[in-house]
Amino acid sequence: MTSTPAPPARPRRPAWAGRNYSLLTAAAVVTGLGANGSLIAAAFAVLEAGGDSGDVGLVAAARTLPLVVFLLIGGAVADRLPRHRVMVAANALNCLSQAAFAALVLAGEPRLWQMMLLTALGGTGQAFFGPAAEGMLMSSVEGESAGRAFALFRMATQGAALGGAALGGALVAAVGPGWVLALDAAAFAGAAALRSFLDVGHIPPRTPGEGMLADLREGWREFIGRPWLWGIVVQFSIANAVVGAADAVYGPLVARDSLGGAGPWGLALAAFGAGTVAGALLMTRWKPRRLLLAGTLCVFPLALPSAALAVPVPPGVLYAVMFGAGATVEVFGVSWMTALHQEIPEDKLSRVSAYDWFGSVSLMPLATALAGPAESAFGRTAALWGCAALVVLVTALVLLVPDVRGLTRRTHRVSTAAPAPADAESPVGGLG
Repeated sequence: MTSTPAPPARPRRPAWAGRNYSLLTAAAVVTGLGANGSLIAAAFAVLEAGGDSGDVGLVAAARTLPLVVFLLIGGAVADRLPRHRVMVAANALNCLSQAAFAALVLAGEPRLWQMMLLTALGGTGQAFFGPAAEGMLMSSVEGESAGRAFALFRMATQGAALGGAALGGALVAAVGPGWVLALDAAAFAGAAALRSFLDVGHIPPRTPGEGMLADLREGWREFIGRPWLWGIVVQFSIANAVVGAADAVYGPLVARDSLGGAGPWGLALAAFGAGTVAGALLMTRWKPRRLLLAGTLCVFPLALPSAALAVPVPPGVLYAVMFGAGATVEVFGVSWMTALHQEIPEDKLSRVSAYDWFGSVSLMPLATALAGPAESAFGRTAALWGCAALVVLVTALVLLVPDVRGLTRRTHRVSTAAPAPADAESPVGGLG
């Protein structure tokens, strides 16, 4: 009697990549492809409607302002309500606003105030979505595989951002910005459908709070009670601001005058995106024992692109510098997410994330607005060297915080609201 051969084994996903993690990653890739293309489409929609660079800046600011205004409220709401419902509602708002934007562009002659209003609605949706999404992602994984899970998630989303920008630029040239905005609206609808299947049964029911202000105060106490947390947020509020100003204002000007135009600058930004993917891939294997020390040391190379633009270096050297900066800053990104996952109680993740986001983006509009006056006052080269020096300075200062140097990797998150000492648990993993 012959035995029937067993069917070939079906590939299985890792044990830590559960249903929620897989849904969150798939949805993030879908929206990443659409959103990064829509940023290009929105700018060209303004220009095709007769606007100038100032009008493009106004539409971009219209998205940033409500993001800053509503972030803290969004974090409190996400810790009070089921996070997946907040995410789906935010995606629905983004879908409707982008669909209306697309309809205006396709119909012809959209007005500036209309584009600003619809973009502001998109920024409002992002303010509620971001803290809920980060809290949901961190609650979807447990144990020592959390770092690898976050690295793979970030690798997927960074890859989607890189592909979305390239695809969006090509589609804007081929079919026009209106259809790219419509595709982004469809991407938000698809992502909302995926996120509606998230399971929140494992999350303990929220105990009724004393109100929104009480929730915000509780989140603030959680945030300010951890020197490593607020120290790094202050660091990145300055670093993000000056790097954003260098990329948005000085980079295109240097490219125009010394590098050969927009093409080389676009390739430089693409090299930075490719570097983030490589950095995330590295972090799927590397588990630094001192999370924040390793991550913060990897922030220093973020000063190099501004320095390279100040020289300025040839395009090939700039591509290499941008790739390296993207790879190293992604080491910090994964380490930071892992630290938040293991140190912040689950019921406060979204509020702490909101304070993190708020600090990280609040100075960017001001820095961008001051970039022009700084160039007039000191010259472009000096302004770029100043950007590089500020990144180095704030990164060196945050290393003076003992918990930044001493926080070690652990196998599980804290379960109480009180901040834990940096050496409270035995470390897991190592620097090798």
